[in-house]
Order: sequence, then structure tokens, then C-alpha cells
Amino acid sequence: MLHPRLRLRHLNCFLETARLGSLSAAADALKISQPAASKTIQELEEMMGAALFDRSGRRLTLLPAGRLFQQSAGTALGELSRAQALLQGGAAETCRIAAGVLPSAASGLFPDAAEAFRKRHPAATLRVSTGPNWLLLSQLREGALDIVVGRMPPTGAGDGLTFRQLYWERVVPVVRPGHPLVGRPWSAEDFLRFPLMLPPSGAVIHASVRAFLQSLGLAMPTPAYENVSHTFGRRVVETSDTIWFISQGVVATELAAGSLTVLPVRNELLGGPVGISLRQNASASRELQALIEELEAIASRDPSRGPA
Repeated sequence: MLHPRLRLRHLNCFLETARLGSLSAAADALKISQPAASKTIQELEEMMGAALFDRSGRRLTLLPAGRLFQQSAGTALGELSRAQALLQGGAAETCRIAAGVLPSAASGLFPDAAEAFRKRHPAATLRVSTGPNWLLLSQLREGALDIVVGRMPPTGAGDGLTFRQLYWERVVPVVRPGHPLVGRPWSAEDFLRFPLMLPPSGAVIHASVRAFLQSLGLAMPTPAYENVSHTFGRRVVETSDTIWFISQGVVATELAAGSLTVLPVRNELLGGPVGISLRQNASASRELQALIEELEAIASRDPSRGPA
């Protein structure tokens, strides 16, 4: 039975705080004062009988109870929104799928699958969001997204979600074609002679790159850049001697065109599964299932990707 004091403002404030990781940011988004937001979260925790947020760091993060509540609260609000839209728009409402896409799938896999999906379901609308892994997974839990496509969530970040692997993707060091290390043997110390562009600590591939560099005896060198943005990384690498460690799928077009090239490495630490994240126990609509089938078909047809 619902607590008699529970209101929509409690759910909205909770979900915004979970999404933004900050009471002040949530207050700004909801156009209320920070003390009001803090009081609302405190009331909600009292009603639930459990702490929902870890407040020990600079950023508010969800505790296990908070992640569990986020999934249910987001789903509930999503269903209310859909019910309202159905009543206001009638039974002929257009099907909408909200998809979160990480960089590893944004340049090839997802656009190709989306085009194939649209041919089968021309009346459906795909709303595509990009962003960091933690944000997209948070939005998936709360029901703001129906699916997230990209790297497998790191340990602990996939609570309340399921992951279906599509293929294994390499992480590669890429450089411009005329880079001094291209076409000749190189040693681990050579990496330190040039600017490095490494994934930031919040990126899914950060751990595999760190493990690779440690296996070469380099610990974790100080990078010139921390970045996984395709546009920024491509421009810097094409016009300098920077070495960029990035998922191969992010720069697949540039590698095929020859504007970037891979420094060959032999290390299984550099890689990881790419696939589909969904909410646990959530039923997929006919259209969402069709999109998943297209993603699986595109992944299986591309020989440049490792086996699933």
C-alpha cells in the first residue's frame, strides 16, 4: 500500500536528484529552492524507511535501496505519462522508443539498425540520446529510456538491468597516418614520448586501458587529454602526434577511410563486450523487440566485429 503522504513531487525530486547527482542541480531543474529539494528527499527517505543516497562524496550517488526505488518510481511515472498521452491523443498515438546510445555504438551499429528498423516500422519515432554511461543507465532504470546500446555496464552499475552481448570490440591506440610510430617497431616507453588521449575515469573503457598500460609497466601516465568524444578526438589526432586509446567502433569510419590508423598491439586486456541493456522484468513492446532484432542482425553481419 502506498504511503498516504507520498506525492508526485517526491518522485520527481528523487528522479532528478538521481539523474543529476546534485540537490542544487535538481532544484534548478524543478524550479524550487535547494532547501525545498533537500526537505522533499528527506521526507521521501523517512516514508521509505531507508536512506536512498550516499552523501559522502561531492556527487550524490544512489545506494542499493535508491537504485531499486529508482527503477520502480521511474517506471510508475513513465506509465502515468503514457496513460495521459493516450487519453489526450487517442488510441492512434505514434509508437515512440527512447534509446540511449554510447559512443561505441553511435557511429555504425545503431544508425544502421535504426535505418533498417524504420523501413519495417515507418510510423514509429526513435528518440536517441547520447551521454556518459552512468547517465544513460540511470535514465534507463527510471524509465526515461527503453534501451541503452553500447559497452557492458561496469560492475555495480548494472543493478536492476539486464545485458545482452552482441559482440566483442577492441580498444585501440589510433594515430594519424604519418605518425612517427607508424610502420616501425615500438616499445612501451615510446608512448611517453607523445601526447596521450585516454578515457576519463567515468568511461566504461577506462579500466581496460589502465590494465593495458600497467601490463606494459607504465602505471597510469598523465594524459594530455581525457576524452571519448568522437569529434574532438578525431580533430586532435588528425592534426598532431597524439595517441588516442578509444573503442574501435567509434573511429571505424576514419579507419576505413585511412584518415586514422591503428598502432598494432597484442593484448587481450584491450577490449570488451558491446550489447543491449534493458530494465529487468520490463516487457518489450513489439516495436522495441523489432529494434533489438535489427541490432542483432547488423552485429552478426559485420565481420570486423568479434564474435558475440
